[in-house]
Amino acid sequence: MPHRFARASLVALLVTLGFTVPPPASAATAAAAATSCYDGAVTVHYGEVRDFGPYRTTSRCTDINMRVTGGDADYVVACVTFEKTGVCNYWTKVRRSWTTIATDVLDGTRFTVPNGVDLEGSSATIQIAF
Repeated sequence: MPHRFARASLVALLVTLGFTVPPPASAATAAAAATSCYDGAVTVHYGEVRDFGPYRTTSRCTDINMRVTGGDADYVVACVTFEKTGVCNYWTKVRRSWTTIATDVLDGTRFTVPNGVDLEGSSATIQIAF
């Protein structure tokens, strides 16, 4: 409780002195960050190659994200293989909305996304944002 009181007192003092206090990050700010992340997405076709990539993460996104954008498959299953370890991080079911397949990835990290699951005749166009 003392921390909240001290912060409220500091804000009141700053406002009295004519300083403005910026509002906390809004949903609009978060949406704008997501939009800029997704603007750099690459489009690939599931099954054309063994692995998508290699790619190198950028400062646009904190995470590696993926979504299905076309084809007749309801979903794909994906993981991220980082060049440094050569190991798949974990398998994630990815549908038509953006899904995080790796979190808090450092900028400049090289990775691939393996085609690990046979779609049994189905097709899928996907996007990967990093």
